Amino acid sequence: MYATLTADQINAIVHATLDPLPLDGRRILVLIPDGTRSGDIPLLFRLISAALLPRVAALDYLIALGTHQPLTPEQISRLVGAIPGEGDYANVRVLNHDWMYVETFAHLGTIPSSEIAALSGGLLTETVEVRVNRLVTEYDHLLVCGAVFPHEVAGFSGGNKYFFPGVGGAEVINLSHWLGALITSYAIIGTVGITPVRALINRAAAFIPTPKTCLAMVVQPGGNDLVGLFGGTMDEAWAQAAALSADIHVRYVPRPFQQVISVMPTMYDDIWTAAKGMYKVEPIVAEGGEVVIYAPHITEFSYTHGRLLAEIGYHVRDYFVKQWERFKGYPGGVLAHSTHLRGIGTYDPAAGEQPRIRVTLATGISAERCAAHNLGYRNPESVDLAALRGREEDGILVVPKAGEMLYRLER
Repeated sequence: MYATLTADQINAIVHATLDPLPLDGRRILVLIPDGTRSGDIPLLFRLISAALLPRVAALDYLIALGTHQPLTPEQISRLVGAIPGEGDYANVRVLNHDWMYVETFAHLGTIPSSEIAALSGGLLTETVEVRVNRLVTEYDHLLVCGAVFPHEVAGFSGGNKYFFPGVGGAEVINLSHWLGALITSYAIIGTVGITPVRALINRAAAFIPTPKTCLAMVVQPGGNDLVGLFGGTMDEAWAQAAALSADIHVRYVPRPFQQVISVMPTMYDDIWTAAKGMYKVEPIVAEGGEVVIYAPHITEFSYTHGRLLAEIGYHVRDYFVKQWERFKGYPGGVLAHSTHLRGIGTYDPAAGEQPRIRVTLATGISAERCAAHNLGYRNPESVDLAALRGREEDGILVVPKAGEMLYRLER
């Protein structure tokens, strides 16, 4: 167990990172996560604002939503622990990334197909347009402040992921997520270093002309306190945080389990976000075993992408790859989410689909809707968590606050 950083220690790191930068009289934009990520954002909001407001001409925050739903004013206040536009923060704005409007974005350039082929190891050979929220081009300096965890698409989250998918256009989001799906979450999650997806994200972020600095948080497992905070360039700060995350956010077990119950916290409000309860435990589920996503509060597959998911359902990667003419018109990010939740497996037109494990929802989503999406159903009222805890010897594991800790088998 790592010791948590005190507020004074965090403040010292914030000042050591920001004080040397030539920010006096400049306009600063800080990118922060939404409520689906752990981390003490209220503390960082206060400390960053206190460090910068006396120096800068403007200080605003942009919530890197990706394609998540925008936050209400009340949700924003809870996220940052203050009311923007009032009191000490009278001149501070906290903005949603308005990804649903085309005018939000600026075109920065194009990555040619030859470069995509090289970055992806030949898995993809297409040109991709790089668009990003135009706000990142309208300020003098960008500060990314967010946590780093094992991630199902990029290996580890954080760093330049706050630009893509955080405030990026659909083109890079879809291409990068589909690349991760082709590699599979099973293979890429928790991989330290520059994965093909990370390389693609970094390449897209290199188009952003504005100077960038990173404050990368590492969060104590199961809470919001910080055990690490690294400031510096995007690459340096992220790499240090990812190394620490790999040490404390990966839990090794000696043998696989027949059933894993992932208890999802309320910060995940749909299956699109709560699917992390599958990604993070898939490696420790035995062949033919089951992951149960326990989240009685969830009633929707995706508030943003629900219609498309109802059309395609949840399937293993090869179900889409081997029927590409049928599915090539769907966004790569939606296809990727589908394969990540369903897990690895095989598909043959004659033999059909053979997932390695079963995925069951114990949520507020009905049995009929689960079946229509190609997922199992269990009434959440039938899940007795108290009776299931402590049954590891029986092949059953209950994971509290699932979605951030990655579970792996001991080597």
